Amino acid sequence: MPTPTFSSTYLTPEPTALAPLTGETVPAGSLTAPSLAAKVDNHPNARPQFGLERTDLVFEELVEGGLTRYVAVWHSDVPAEIGPVRSIRPMDPDIVSPLGGIIAYSGGQYRFVVMMQQTNVYNAIHGQADTDDLMFRVDGRPGPHDVLVRAPELIARHLDLTAPVQQFAFAPDVASSSAVIGGTPTESMALRFGAASAPSWVWDAARGVWARSQNGTPDLDTGGVPFSAVNIVIVRVPVTVTQSIPKTELIGSGEAWVSSGGMTIHATWSKDSQTAPIRLVDDTGTVIQLAPGNSWVELVPNAGSVAFTAPPAPVPTEPPAP
Repeated sequence: MPTPTFSSTYLTPEPTALAPLTGETVPAGSLTAPSLAAKVDNHPNARPQFGLERTDLVFEELVEGGLTRYVAVWHSDVPAEIGPVRSIRPMDPDIVSPLGGIIAYSGGQYRFVVMMQQTNVYNAIHGQADTDDLMFRVDGRPGPHDVLVRAPELIARHLDLTAPVQQFAFAPDVASSSAVIGGTPTESMALRFGAASAPSWVWDAARGVWARSQNGTPDLDTGGVPFSAVNIVIVRVPVTVTQSIPKTELIGSGEAWVSSGGMTIHATWSKDSQTAPIRLVDDTGTVIQLAPGNSWVELVPNAGSVAFTAPPAPVPTEPPAP
């Protein structure tokens, strides 16, 4: 029998850290750049969006006409181009301020732009001198659904800004996430934001993600693949309307659900201030841990609706004949 040999050299493992917005393990020191948030269009003429499939976080919010728009956030995976970007809205300072970093958008009503500029976030606005070579109109899209951003170049100009802090608690793996441990099986969820917006998610067990549809049609990226998320966080929110502009009210608390790994757990959300992240606890008051991976946060109005569908019960099998 051959005698085993052992190397006398021990290879020290490379140090690792958690990506603050996804909870995934990454090389230590690899995510020191600021995050880039952008106000991304969700009008039918803006689809498919550029780079949305590579986000760490997406917040979906109600805007005028019963439509929705996104505050999309990139940090651990930044594509060459993102967009189309649109104008800022009054709830966006409350969404983006906990992240710091950069917010890219196409402009907006003066009062809303001032609100955003008064935060701790760098404002990159289409048409300004500092973005002339970074924001451009792409061919083949009708305006105003055509403004894209050169994301890596924008981030590279603001490396003096700090990386975002962790926004949610994360479990070490899907099996340890709060939804999988304490939730109920979920096949799909249907949301209603307004008259023109009814997104839905279905559990894709083969991919291990939630796959997105809008108004009954798969919501596809530029590669023809449905947008997906490891975690869906549904937050029921009050919405106020001033001069026909709806505002999602995020300073407060309310009902929520968190879905991971084909399971859903009931929750309560709270946010204490503009710069505080959204806090999620289960019905016992325990902090909810998401699965490692990207998340979509659905800011569903209280006047809207949320419905979950359980998977079909297994069909009992007949015992074999004696």
